[in-house]
Amino acid sequence: MSLATSVVGDAPRIGARLKEARQKKRLTLDALADACGVTKGYLSKLERDQVNASVASLVRVCAALELPVGSLFDDVPSGEVVRAQSLPRIMFGGEAMTEYLLTPVGERRVQVLLGHIDAGGGSGAEAYTLPLDVTFVHVITGELRVTFEAEADGTFAGDEVLLGPGDAFTFSPRRRHSFRAEGKDGARVLWVLAPALPEELPMRKQELQA
Repeated sequence: MSLATSVVGDAPRIGARLKEARQKKRLTLDALADACGVTKGYLSKLERDQVNASVASLVRVCAALELPVGSLFDDVPSGEVVRAQSLPRIMFGGEAMTEYLLTPVGERRVQVLLGHIDAGGGSGAEAYTLPLDVTFVHVITGELRVTFEAEADGTFAGDEVLLGPGDAFTFSPRRRHSFRAEGKDGARVLWVLAPALPEELPMRKQELQA
């Protein structure tokens, strides 16, 4: 799978926010591209909302810009009740999938997302990590494959887990991983992140350039 896919018509727009953060740091597209390990052309399209980033690449871009990850959800209405008929949509990278935030924007103890993933869609080919304590995923319909990369120091071996309807899986998001929907009908999944995504990702420059 490629680094990015075309943005569908009603997807949330985050490009202007990324461009503003880059300009505030007085970074050129070339400089930011070098820091994130992507191309200048890709970043230009991302800032114009012409592509959807993979989760891994969006995490790197936000970290390089010191942009609070939670700010990507700022346009989501606040409040304790989230009505089924008006779920607030968010954009946190990935391919061929739609995600909704089910918990209030200000809730920091836990974050719950509902994902609709088309067949073959998911986080993207590149594995990523998140600085959280635990991730829980419950497959409502379809099949979801979670793949872990082998760590260079041998701490973890590479492996994968295939989840079907009704299955649940709890794992450490600090392991490099990716996910995608299997089968022809895609998947509908519930994600629980604890605690919520931090406002800033604690990543070092050498990690961004790796």
